[in-house]
Amino acid sequence: MSGVRPTRAARAGRAVVVALALLWSLGPVAYGVVLAVRPYGEVTRDPLGLPTTLDLSAFATALRDEADGGFGLGRFVLNSLGVALGTVLLSIAVCVLGAYAAARLRYRGRAVTNGIILAVYLFPGIVLAVPKFVVLARLGLTSSLAGLLVVYVAATVPVALYMMRNFFLALPASVEEAAIMDGCTLGQLLVRVVLPIAVPGVVATAIYVFMIAWNEYFYALLFLVQRRELWTAPLGIAQLGDFQVPVTVLLAGSIAVTVPVVVIFFLAQRYIVSGLVQGAER
Repeated sequence: MSGVRPTRAARAGRAVVVALALLWSLGPVAYGVVLAVRPYGEVTRDPLGLPTTLDLSAFATALRDEADGGFGLGRFVLNSLGVALGTVLLSIAVCVLGAYAAARLRYRGRAVTNGIILAVYLFPGIVLAVPKFVVLARLGLTSSLAGLLVVYVAATVPVALYMMRNFFLALPASVEEAAIMDGCTLGQLLVRVVLPIAVPGVVATAIYVFMIAWNEYFYALLFLVQRRELWTAPLGIAQLGDFQVPVTVLLAGSIAVTVPVVVIFFLAQRYIVSGLVQGAER
């Protein structure tokens, strides 16, 4: 039995809804880009006008160091990039082993362990702020990017474990059983068989962990507020919200901080989609 074809009016209505949704979501972004590339004087005279000339000086002002008359956002972006990539590497390295153990190995207290992972994931981060600060203060890691990296890894490991556990559960157990029958050890099984199949799930988890570390603001403010040279991108963007900062510089800085995330999403889009579908099959 063939499905009912939508009428011309239904197709037109759907197209209108899609167009309105795109306009609603992309309109502010496009307007922000237009403002960022217009001269500040032109923006103050005609905020809704189109640019007559391209002026990229706002980007240079936002990214230059304070000693050169800028706001130092370029250095803050590099700090964020280093911390976010370090968080991804450490979290994924730990969670690949932990998630596979939670998904495949049989041991006493397995259900309780999985429940604890989920509970820690759902626990509000702000409640743990004081204990984390006290521990890092005892270790002498406050006001440092290394200490912030430790905090981010501790915050992202539970969610990465929970996500990757679902990916491993969705993998066919018959492939692993065949590899074990062929003489693979547990380490060989994980490296040569499981990880190549689970690449989409690992990449999707890595992107999510990167997003958490890249956008995190509270812990960065708590640990780095006294060390401006170590600020991350969210702290740098927050300082641009001052009323004395031209709106063109604010928007240029926001766009510059967003570009790395957008680029990573475009490059890893295929892995993200297949990884999310793979995790949803469980």
